Amino acid sequence: MSHLEWQKSTFSTGEQGECIEVANGSERLVHLRESDDPHTVVTTTPRALRALLRAAKAGALDHLS
Repeated sequence: MSHLEWQKSTFSTGEQGECIEVANGSERLVHLRESDDPHTVVTTTPRALRALLRAAKAGALDHLS
């Protein structure tokens, strides 16, 4: 996956090492990784990522912390 162009959130300061990076891949897939562990990559579809982000914003995952 070294051919992917990774983007870091503009909210990431880079000082704490808590940066999620995202890259668009072939076949309409989205790849996510933690900047401190770039070899571990989670791959999903744009639709599933949107559903996850909506649930997180709505607080539906708050019980997991």
